[in-house]
Amino acid sequence: MNTIGWDDFMKVELRVGRVLSAEPFPQARKPAYVLRVDFGPEIGVRKSSAQVTALYRPEELVGRLVVGVVNFPAKQIGPLMSECLVTGFHDADGHVALCVPDRDVPPGTRLL
Repeated sequence: MNTIGWDDFMKVELRVGRVLSAEPFPQARKPAYVLRVDFGPEIGVRKSSAQVTALYRPEELVGRLVVGVVNFPAKQIGPLMSECLVTGFHDADGHVALCVPDRDVPPGTRLL
């Protein structure tokens, strides 16, 4: 494992967001949803493709807090311009489980 310095870590803007909508993304190569995530007044609403279809239904995601990287450049994913990276972990079966705060925190709060 490579080590990084504190300055390197501080370059990554990991923020809490609230999922506003989750829609199927049939044009994605792997099963995914298009998420609209509210990262608070400073950052606003961002779109992301999330490969979380194995563990979550769209209606379960709406209202949920997630952790996202908000300072990556936008990336074209099929017809979608992804504006953030919603984070997660692969479980034992290779499915993505979302990285989430265990308490209610305001959208836009930075992970430190």
